[in-house]
Amino acid sequence: MRDDGDVANMKGKQTILDMVRSLAVIGIVVAGIYMFLPHDEKADPTRVVDYRVETITARRAAPYPVAAPVGLPDEWRATSVTYERKNANAWHLGFLDPEQQYVAVEQSSDATAKFVAKITKHAQATGQTQQVGDLTWERWDGEKYDALVRQEQGYVTVVTGTASFEQLAKMAEALEFKQGQG
Repeated sequence: MRDDGDVANMKGKQTILDMVRSLAVIGIVVAGIYMFLPHDEKADPTRVVDYRVETITARRAAPYPVAAPVGLPDEWRATSVTYERKNANAWHLGFLDPEQQYVAVEQSSDATAKFVAKITKHAQATGQTQQVGDLTWERWDGEKYDALVRQEQGYVTVVTGTASFEQLAKMAEALEFKQGQG
């Protein structure tokens, strides 16, 4: 004659065994699905963003002409865009250049050296300038980022990132400064 404790113990072991079997079956199904779904291990994980709407919005709201590139080749991929009115009208547009280096366009009505140091990861003014198109930019050198900086009346424009000064200049040359309707 079996004791009630033995019955409960057997049912507990069966329940655990059933759960383990179920998990094994689910694991096999998931592994099978993974094996048969196509996945490209060489695929680029970079998320590209469309910055047109944000550019129009920023141009309507900012107290300065907002810079956005025009005519860059498709190899330049926009990866981030923000406009923060509460944060000194800060405009940010981030890209990966054709060499997979980071390039950002940063603008703000906070034209202080502290702001420029923050967005350039503490780059320093070199005292040198660089002519890009019709505009003269200050060159800033840094451990992490280099930068081209233009101080204007009431705002600053910075092209910064891990890219070479040549690539930073390509971005600066493509910039179109507009205010109002976009």
